[in-house]
Amino acid sequence: MKVLPVKLPDVGEGVTEAELVEWHVKVGDIVREDDVIAAVMTDKATVEIPSLYSGKITELAGEIGQVLPIGTDLVMIETEAEEVEDQPLAPAPAETPADNGAKKPETTKSAEPKSSAQADKTAEPAQKARPRPAVSTSANAPRIEGALPMAAPSVRARARDGGIDLRQVPGTGPAGRITHQDLDAVFSRADHPAASRGPGLPRSPRIGSEEIPVVGMRRRIAERMALANARIPHITVVEEVDVTALEDLRAKLNDSRGARPKLTLLPFLAAVLARALPDHPEMNAHYDDEAGVITRHAGVNLGMATMTDAGLVVPVLRHVEALGLYDIATEIARLSEAARTSKARREELSGSTITVTSLGPLGALATTPIINPPEVAILGVNKIAMRPMWDGSQFVPRKMMNISASFDHRVIDGWNAAVFVQKIKSLLETPALIFVEV
Repeated sequence: MKVLPVKLPDVGEGVTEAELVEWHVKVGDIVREDDVIAAVMTDKATVEIPSLYSGKITELAGEIGQVLPIGTDLVMIETEAEEVEDQPLAPAPAETPADNGAKKPETTKSAEPKSSAQADKTAEPAQKARPRPAVSTSANAPRIEGALPMAAPSVRARARDGGIDLRQVPGTGPAGRITHQDLDAVFSRADHPAASRGPGLPRSPRIGSEEIPVVGMRRRIAERMALANARIPHITVVEEVDVTALEDLRAKLNDSRGARPKLTLLPFLAAVLARALPDHPEMNAHYDDEAGVITRHAGVNLGMATMTDAGLVVPVLRHVEALGLYDIATEIARLSEAARTSKARREELSGSTITVTSLGPLGALATTPIINPPEVAILGVNKIAMRPMWDGSQFVPRKMMNISASFDHRVIDGWNAAVFVQKIKSLLETPALIFVEV
């Protein structure tokens, strides 16, 4: 008896090492010649390594995942066979999900001439075997029919996750190797089944989850939104507004503001509401649905939905009707900073009679704002965009913005809601009317 090695063979031109991905045997197992003992993966293929001898496994070369140089003693076998001096083994490619069940060619090897008994033993497998087609070495040449695709392990894994048959993917890498860019091209094809799953397929699945307790401010927000959605039947009116004149006025005022605060759109919206609400007192109100009482307010206490690290809070700008434009801007800046730094006092976060919400430049074309109970109305403003508008004789560029106003339909009729929105639109499109007493 002698102990002979089975070496990790040369599994492809230019390949100097391979990753051990599967053992088919363990120490102490009895194997026969041509039994598969391991599978290794290179950047070209996954291949199965057969035993050169019949005998007992006495030693394994390494652990799964270990990268071994070509020529390493893969296993040691205690055997009575004669040693194969040269081992120019051509291992069989292993089946992988990316191969979609393609039939594996039988393993062949070069060895000493066999006896007639041995020849009879291997005759049947030899009849089934077929030669492995040569792979073109040209980067752009089409793969010969039946040739095995060459790809790195990460490319094979990505193809497997995306349901891609690598045999159908033309490789643009060296020697026709399939690259990640080749897979990107497949995923981007509208006619490919994987494309129907949506753009930007992940290269590998993300596993795991995170539980986040809903506490503190977030719980309070959740409770109020649930209350508003469950108890208030909303009606939302969306209107398109030409704010070109308003934006021109704002730019001129900012150019000459001196030490005064910079004007954003919000101070103008506050001033517009202060001007419009006296003619529509039903909008500046609270509704106690349990008592069945509507309370209309003379003063305009404007709630301003503000995003903070803790969630959405609504600081209150009190008595907007008594403030000038720059006074409004100063107070908005102070309250917003206090809310974001959690320094707002309790009285500064309650008592609003109507609310404005805005996503600023990130806003959409339209939104459906949710009412802040017990209020009965909320005004949402959306992003400003330059659009071609028809002036009666030609299309001209205008700065346009949609406003989205939601109302409590239990106490605000649709007609009144539409009339109020038209009043807001008129003031925004003719900003001089905001400051002129009529």
